[in-house]
Amino acid sequence: MTTRTPFDQFIEGARKGWSVGTNSIIPNLVMAFALSEILKILGVLEFIGNLFGPIMGIFGLPGEAITVLLTSWISMAAGVGIAASLFKNAALTPVHITILIPAIYLMGAQVQYMGRLLGVSEVPKRYWPILFATSILNAIVAMLFMRFIA
Repeated sequence: MTTRTPFDQFIEGARKGWSVGTNSIIPNLVMAFALSEILKILGVLEFIGNLFGPIMGIFGLPGEAITVLLTSWISMAAGVGIAASLFKNAALTPVHITILIPAIYLMGAQVQYMGRLLGVSEVPKRYWPILFATSILNAIVAMLFMRFIA
């Protein structure tokens, strides 16, 4: 039996991390940037901003910020990518990003986790809506809190 040194374990972890980054995170970020630009070019982003402006205004955010939350629900990396793209295009300010960050992480990637975690761990499906609602409610509370301290 071979003893693995901490150095060997570090190298193995770094390789796995590199694989996750290049195979999952970076493609999601690139997709999010592209999607944001396509929505902007087609005028959909402006439509979404007008449609959701009153709701997102409760949190001190422009209507376009709903795209960050919706994409975060699917993939945290995509939500971050959309937020970065909207920031680059001046649709979001640093204060807006500060309000959104907790929500991205509190409700992020639930769609992915539904199959990866809840299904594999055999959590009864009747509990799934409660788990999702709890995360979304936490995100809403966090955005309201952040609005008043940001």
